Amino acid sequence: MTEHDILQALNVGEDTDWEFKSAKGGIPGSLWETYSGMANTDGGTIVLGVSQHDDAFVVDGLDDPRKAKRNFWDTVNNRGKASLNLLSDEQVAIREIAGKNILVIQVPRATRHEQPVYVGQNPVTGTYRRNFEGDYHCTQKEVGRMLADQADESGDSLILEHFNFTDLDVDSLQQYRQRFSARSPDHPWLGEQLNGFLAKLGGWRTERATGIEGPTVAGLLMFGKDEAMRDPAAVPGFHLDYRERLSDDPAVRWTDRLTYDGTWVCNLFQFYQRVIRKLTVDLKIPFRLQPDLFRKDDTIVHEAIREAVVNALIHADYRGEGGVVIEKYRDRFELSNPGTLLLPFEQILTGGVSECRNKTLQTMFLMIGGGEKAGSGIDKIRQGWKSQHWRFPRIQTGFRPDRVKMTLPMVSLLPEESVNRLHQRFGTRFDGLAPAEVQALVTADLEGAVCNSRLREVCGEHPADLTRTLQGLVARGYLEQKGQKRGAAYRLPGEVTGAAAGGGILHRPTDILLNTKNILPSPENIPPKTAEPAPGPENDAILLAIARPSRESKRLPPNEIGDIILKLCHGRYLTLKQIAVLLNRNPESLRSRLLTSLVEKGDLTMLFPGEPKRPGQAYTSRIDAAGSDGTTIRPKLT
Repeated sequence: MTEHDILQALNVGEDTDWEFKSAKGGIPGSLWETYSGMANTDGGTIVLGVSQHDDAFVVDGLDDPRKAKRNFWDTVNNRGKASLNLLSDEQVAIREIAGKNILVIQVPRATRHEQPVYVGQNPVTGTYRRNFEGDYHCTQKEVGRMLADQADESGDSLILEHFNFTDLDVDSLQQYRQRFSARSPDHPWLGEQLNGFLAKLGGWRTERATGIEGPTVAGLLMFGKDEAMRDPAAVPGFHLDYRERLSDDPAVRWTDRLTYDGTWVCNLFQFYQRVIRKLTVDLKIPFRLQPDLFRKDDTIVHEAIREAVVNALIHADYRGEGGVVIEKYRDRFELSNPGTLLLPFEQILTGGVSECRNKTLQTMFLMIGGGEKAGSGIDKIRQGWKSQHWRFPRIQTGFRPDRVKMTLPMVSLLPEESVNRLHQRFGTRFDGLAPAEVQALVTADLEGAVCNSRLREVCGEHPADLTRTLQGLVARGYLEQKGQKRGAAYRLPGEVTGAAAGGGILHRPTDILLNTKNILPSPENIPPKTAEPAPGPENDAILLAIARPSRESKRLPPNEIGDIILKLCHGRYLTLKQIAVLLNRNPESLRSRLLTSLVEKGDLTMLFPGEPKRPGQAYTSRIDAAGSDGTTIRPKLT
């Protein structure tokens, strides 16, 4: 955790989770709710010694930081206060900001074996999670699901007592066996009778100690009959739903739907093979789909779609709400399932580690060529989409109810019509942008908003570099920031879209074929050629007031102009042109006489270090930059 990271959070806010607390009267009691909430969600950082005034954070510092640190360690190790200490020594540190000491606590995400992390001695009354508004108290059901996810034994391997072979759809099991045989014709399990074959798969078990036997949860979900699966003693909330939304007519809710209606057996196997056909039938990618659905010579895109569908089915928490929902649009697929992520988001992006909520179901799909067991599933999906130069898939989580949603956009990384819109909006300024900057603007244009984590999915660059990229675009008037901390998003100036509010892709009324690489915008969505970006920092009343002495006097000493520059650049990035306009000075003279010197002293930092004349270069000042009289330039953090 660097000083730069802390300053970014203080001055800007980001979609990483931060919490600032004053701690003037000692360790605040609300800290432990935040500790629990962060541990049970995505982790985060707690900073003690910072207070909030309106929308600004002010560094107050701690009177006795060592005492505060000692008190924190004493309490976090007290099982009567916190159920588990997740922290190592380096994750709790005293830092100096603006000449004052603060305590920085980096809370990691707890593993599924460690959750729930709770306050006090009762998980039902002391478990919290985080959302955009802060910490919220978990319900008894939410706590129960965390406790269930702790178990090493997969929940879908449990025997359903009082259920028997007649509760299974024999046709589904026989069709599965045919798929299995087509893929592995010499497999020894094919020598078993149907019930023995089911037992090998994990769909039937006998408990050694008691002799109780019957279908497992996985066996019933995969091959069960409708009435048996929805029995109160089995999975009463079980629900599968496939929807096609291919019509432009708002009165048409969907053009095709597949769900439980009594005309077919709606178990996982039957749902899977029907949905795969519907998702891939009109992909304009050369491919001959044979009856077994699992040919080795199919395309990487088809493999990716299979992987995504299986991923939703095997990671679903079937005790949760809403069931598995798969939707097909002209420009994307959306797959959502009940439950939470069992791995941190960063680990999912990295791949290589597998954590599955329904391990028996995972094995069943694996044996017929669906799904991966080595943690490489997300890699296969991304590779498939990369092969078509489509925008990378995104993963979103929601709480109350717990749901995970994967969106697979079939839209070019750099659609020509989006690039044209941005050219019309920004003119020749757009041509000098770096690749990550272009992707940020295209993402904001297509999806309604962009944030650090989404840009990381698209570009793969370091989060700190992307923060500088986004802030540089804000400083130069290309983007506007909306919200703070976890809710922070960046949008094109003046735009408010339903996609930005809902976290989905921005859907323009376009005619998009599944194989098209370019989306043709309708005329009403093309901005007029005279459109200008929203007013930038050059017209900001506060900055103009700071720069007034330079604007009113051509004979102002250089050291005083330097002090004004440090104040202007405090907590924001400004380009050379913006600084020159604010000061009413010649840009090249400012660069050669003042900016270069301030950068060499370390009081100014460049957005692109080492490239002073790079197009789009911008500058920001250190919080403790020294003015010409030796005092520290410390305007209020805003």
